[in-house]
Parts: sequence; structure tokens; C-alpha cells
Amino acid sequence: MDKVVSPANRWAWVEVNLAALRRNTTAFRRQLTRGTQLMCVVKADAYGHGAVPCVKTMHSAGASQFAVATVDEGVALREAGIEWPILVLSEPPVDCVRTLVQHDLMPSVYTADFALALGEAAAAENRVARYHLAIDTGMTRIGVRRQDVVELRRTIDFHRGLECAGTFTHFATADVPDDWDFALQLNRFREAVAALKGAGLETGLVHCDNTPGTVLHPECHFDMCRVGIGLYGLHPADTTRVRIELEPVMSVRGRVTRVIYPSVGDGVGYGFTWRVPKQNIQVATVPIGYADGLSRELSNQMDVIVDGCRCRQVGNICMDQFMFAVDVNSARAYRPSRPVEYGDVVTVIGTDGNERITAEEMAQLRGTINYEIVCDFGMRLEKIYT
Repeated sequence: MDKVVSPANRWAWVEVNLAALRRNTTAFRRQLTRGTQLMCVVKADAYGHGAVPCVKTMHSAGASQFAVATVDEGVALREAGIEWPILVLSEPPVDCVRTLVQHDLMPSVYTADFALALGEAAAAENRVARYHLAIDTGMTRIGVRRQDVVELRRTIDFHRGLECAGTFTHFATADVPDDWDFALQLNRFREAVAALKGAGLETGLVHCDNTPGTVLHPECHFDMCRVGIGLYGLHPADTTRVRIELEPVMSVRGRVTRVIYPSVGDGVGYGFTWRVPKQNIQVATVPIGYADGLSRELSNQMDVIVDGCRCRQVGNICMDQFMFAVDVNSARAYRPSRPVEYGDVVTVIGTDGNERITAEEMAQLRGTINYEIVCDFGMRLEKIYT
């Protein structure tokens, strides 16, 4: 790990493997029913991986459309030169309709007032605003109620400034095999789409499958699938692991900025929650903390990898730093082959030698999901693309 490139200004970084991202995107493309488009979800800065480089890589691997969570995320992609279709996965505040039109962003629509304001903003510039109709089939988060879809469309379809480019819903339990709630949501969505078509209304691209749905439910790929977490090499559930092989895209690493042999009984970190138990213990510092996404909940609970061996993190994790311990005289197999030195590479998430720490391992320790782990690390740490 000594040849790893690290930032000049701070010895802490996220590595993003674009080759793995490309392979994951290709793997999902191969899952799709013939003629089905791939929409890649790149919200939250591509789940912490960096949206612009990820979008370019995904498009080169066959993605045709992209989805974000906020208007600002969409604007940032446009300003970076991304020209492919972008969907905002919610109905934003009505005050932003001009921004949507000016940057050719497709919002989700489920209220008449917002849709008509969007149409007016588009007509004022002699343009047509494309949108996707969001239908609530039972998740109770966003969308027009399924029984109201035809009425909403009839209320807004007269407007020359509007065009329905898609119709979608979102599943709550697509990762659960033979799930009754999933079947109910799918049936409700099919009924709503059929009602729209029966009323002579354009649906645009019909889509409902998320990452687990794309893998486990090819019967409802329809016109497009929206894939998110799986693109980054993380499984949304154990049920998808046997159906598609994915490679983690993110690694989190730092370098040792200080290493000492403290005295027996010395405390480490705020509150002295760990004390040196015997002689010949090294305590090393790495400049990654909870402001970088390394949750304070992990204090004295997690491992890191140094020189291909696991070492225990010790003391409370600080805002910008954490410490770990090495028993230099230990005969245990996971002891590094040599004492830790200033500048050594430390892996927080990723692979070093035969050892690997995954986002799932860290998520289990925190009582959360792998989505949150990678999003958190993407907030402040510099990204290095490989």
C-alpha cells in the first residue's frame, strides 16, 4: 500500500474505482429486458462517489438517463456539461420552476398547482417542460394517489407548456421474495397506468423497478429501470447477492500522522475510554473523524487494516481524527509484520492484502445500512479516481 497516491493537503481520502463502476453498470445493463432503458440514480453526489465522473462512466457503459434528489444536484450536473436527461425524484418547491425550465430538468409531478406553474414558466420561454408523473401505490411518501391519476392529468394536460415524459412509482419491499405488499403495489401501478392509457393520456416511459426490483423482478422492467446503490457495488439486500455479482467502488483510506509508544495506563482520546493495558503498545493517529463520516458510535468497536492486517481502533473517534493500537510483541496472526510508521497507509473501508473491511461490516456495527455509510464518507473527504 506504500505506492498509494494520497492528497497533498490532508492524509485522508476516498478512492473511487471507475473501472469497477463501469463493470457494475454493464452488469445491470445485462439484467434488463431487451429494449428497457437504464436510469442511474446519482443523488447525494452519487451516493458519496462524485456525481460528474460517475455519470460520465455510467453513460459510457450504456446508461441513458440519470436521477437526482434535488434541483441543485441537477443544476450542478448541467453546469458540468452533462446533457443527458435528468429526473428530479420529487416535486420541488414551486419557486424553482424557472430553474427547472432553464436547465432542462424533469421534475416529478403530483400536484396540479405545481404542474401548471411549471407549464407557465416553460410557455413564457416558448419551451415545453417535460416531467414524470409520480404515483403513490402504497409507500406513502410522494406521488398522486392512484385513484386520482386520471383527474390530475385531465386538469393539467391542456397546457401547451407541459409534456409527460414518464410515469413511475417506487417499491417499499422489492427486496423481499414473494412479498404480498410488493405484489399489491405492482398491481396498483399497473391499474393506474392502464387507467391513464384507457383515458387516452400519454404515459411517457413507464418505470418502477429500483435496484432490487431490477434484479429480482424482471416482469416489471417496463420501459426503464432506476438503479441506485447497486451501481456502486453495494447490495441492497442479501436476496440480490446470488443473482448479480458486484464490485465495491469506494475505498476509504488515510495515512498515519503520528505514532508513539505510550506508557502503561495512559488514556487515549476524549474521556479516556481506552487506556494502554501493557508495554510495547503503539498508538497511531489517522486524520479521519466523524466530520468525515466515521461515526463516533464506532469508537472502540471497529477495525482498520494496516500492512494487510487488522488493528483495533481505540479511544473516542474525534471530529477530524481517530487512533488505533498495535501490540508490537503480540504473537497473534493479525499483528502487522513490522511496527507502524509515520505515513503508513491505513484502510478504513476497502481491501489491503488478504483483509477487507466492507461498508456492510461498518453498517452492521452502526445499526444502519450500507447506503448511509458511503454517503457519509463522501461529504468532506477528497476523492481520488482510479
